[in-house]
Amino acid sequence: MTKAFEAIREGLEDAIAYGQGDTTRARKTVIEAERADVTAIRARLGMSQPAFARTLSVSLSTVRKWEQGQRSPSGAARVLLRIMEREPDAVRRALDR
Repeated sequence: MTKAFEAIREGLEDAIAYGQGDTTRARKTVIEAERADVTAIRARLGMSQPAFARTLSVSLSTVRKWEQGQRSPSGAARVLLRIMEREPDAVRRALDR
């Protein structure tokens, strides 16, 4: 048998074993995202915690937990924070009413 076939067969066997509860053959890859300094981003924009929470459409509690390191932003919030960090003037223009 070819090497490609053997690799596919081994992968299928691993998947079947995992599906049956055997996690000894599984591999886990964790990618740790760069942590956003929410406090610094908020301060750079000159926003209070309540205003910042409203801007991101999250609760005040969420912003506080991010700033205290109890939770980390994920998904769209992480992307918006990155934009706020790198292009604060663009964010100000976009949010200007």
